[in-house]
Amino acid sequence: MCVLKLKPAYKDYLWGGHRLVDRYNKEYDGEILAESWELSCHPDGKSVIAEGPWAGKTLEEYIRAEGKGILGENCRRFRDFPVLIKFIDAKQDLSIQVHPDNRYALKHEGQYGKTEMWYVVEAGPGAFLYYGFQREISREEFAQRIRDDTLTEVLHKVPVQKGDMLFIEAGTIHAIGKDILIAEIQQNSNVTYRVYDYGRVGKDGKKRDLHIEKALAVTNRVPLVRAKNSYPHVADCDYFTVDKLNLDGKMMDRMEGCVSEESFVSILVLDGEGTVACGKDGEQRVTYRKGDSLFLTAGSGRYVVEGRCDALVTTIRSQSAPVRIGIDIGGTNTKIGLVDVHHRLIDTVSIPTKTERDPEDVIADVGKAVQELLDLNHIPLDACMGAGVGMPGTVDRENGCVRYSNNIPWENVPLAEELGKILPVPVAVANDADCAALGEAVAGAGKDVSDMVMVTLGTGVGGGVILDGKIFSGRLTGGCELGHMAIYEGGELCTCGRRGCLEAYASATALIRDAKRAALADPDSLLWELCGGEIGKLDPEMVFAAAEQKDPAGMKLTDDYVRHLGTGIVNIVNLFRPEAVLLGGGISAQGTVLTDRLNSCLKAECFGGEHGQIPEVRTAKLGNLAGMIGAAALLVMEG
Repeated sequence: MCVLKLKPAYKDYLWGGHRLVDRYNKEYDGEILAESWELSCHPDGKSVIAEGPWAGKTLEEYIRAEGKGILGENCRRFRDFPVLIKFIDAKQDLSIQVHPDNRYALKHEGQYGKTEMWYVVEAGPGAFLYYGFQREISREEFAQRIRDDTLTEVLHKVPVQKGDMLFIEAGTIHAIGKDILIAEIQQNSNVTYRVYDYGRVGKDGKKRDLHIEKALAVTNRVPLVRAKNSYPHVADCDYFTVDKLNLDGKMMDRMEGCVSEESFVSILVLDGEGTVACGKDGEQRVTYRKGDSLFLTAGSGRYVVEGRCDALVTTIRSQSAPVRIGIDIGGTNTKIGLVDVHHRLIDTVSIPTKTERDPEDVIADVGKAVQELLDLNHIPLDACMGAGVGMPGTVDRENGCVRYSNNIPWENVPLAEELGKILPVPVAVANDADCAALGEAVAGAGKDVSDMVMVTLGTGVGGGVILDGKIFSGRLTGGCELGHMAIYEGGELCTCGRRGCLEAYASATALIRDAKRAALADPDSLLWELCGGEIGKLDPEMVFAAAEQKDPAGMKLTDDYVRHLGTGIVNIVNLFRPEAVLLGGGISAQGTVLTDRLNSCLKAECFGGEHGQIPEVRTAKLGNLAGMIGAAALLVMEG
């Protein structure tokens, strides 16, 4: 379905009237109807599909079934459905209130902040709105005037009439006056902090709650300029774009538009009646009348509005999001980087992971560190495309869940969901080795190829496979465990519990194990001198140094190591046929000493030999920065 007619959710707040029933065709039996939420996926009130095979289902259910692609490319940067569109009928004055921004709301309320616009649909004689302060006031004066009931004396009172528009950014104190009917387009939020309510009581007979301390924390106390020039639009901001549609039914009775892949289209009918046709040859046609709300799915193509129509048309525009957040969670430290559109690091910070704590505490610290890094660089969170996270272990990328991690004792942790509660941006999660491979693919030694494999040689052997510029992790969540292919049946015991794995022969741990054995078997080996007689201090660098000085034990160790590693890489090449194989991790620091010998091995052992297309073995370039850069690149790759 390319066009959906929606039924709203209703709110009976005490200040409401009955015009939405009497004049706007709302089917409601109560005495007071204050608001109708016409386009909403908010938990406090969801729009329902009115007609067709999905009739009776919520819009949220439809989106979940059809996929978020029907919202459009420009909605990818939002964690939740981006907007909430409603009618507001104010028979009485609304409370004086303020809404927080994203950062404060996500931290304290678990949902988006609220920037909004008001379009005045009806206004009685002398109607007005409160909008900001007349002059700058201090926090102390603000608090005192709330206590003294003198706040309205310093508020900016704005007379309004039908057709007026006000754009209200988060942090702006405001109120709708009585005898006004408004169409409101806002962020998808229901967070309001009341600071003055005329002493009214609620349904329970008690005065309604005020939220003084929170309001003091979020309110902008500097006078605002009323007009936000959004020409040629009615309103235009990072969260929504609103245009006006006017068909008089006589000289102008038809309008053609196009629903692109970039954004859905919402049509809120303020007056009139007619039809909207959408799809190939107008195959789907719905009628509309005053008060209706229509939702056209992204990518639907040409649509035609016919009849008499006064409407607000809302879309989500693209945002220049110059920054992505890359997070590399490790067993000891977590590295966080701000990455620009060219995959270059702007700034980084490292914090202790402290894995002995609950996952929620670790994630909270990560979110706090991200925000502090953004603040330090004077970058608002709204300027971020999203956050990518690399995590050791088995990661369910589709659901952003860490199924199991050995290095960090996590099991079935919904990492994307939990981090998304702190940072109101899309969050993507992948295995850390896959992220490192992706980082090298977009900004390191593999950026000139589209198919590559990275093998990391550290405590274990890991790696990632990049095909057509994207992480290849197979159908299930386990990913590519390159270190756990068997190269010798019944061989050395691996940390995974099996025998003969590549990791049991080609990791730094394995090389140190073999070096200790060789040193004990040869008391005259140079290895003893290099480790100062303390065998526990042997490391891979000493092994290669001994080989360079023609020490027999060192030479045999490196020969065996290259043979084992070469066997594994030959298997990888025969399976994936990449254009390049990259070596990362501590042992890769040997550079051409290692890669030259491995390239010779591939030419001799790969299927097809020198007659085939043998990839080049290279040393990775980015070191421990690759994970952050690759994690940030997840947001582009998964788009």
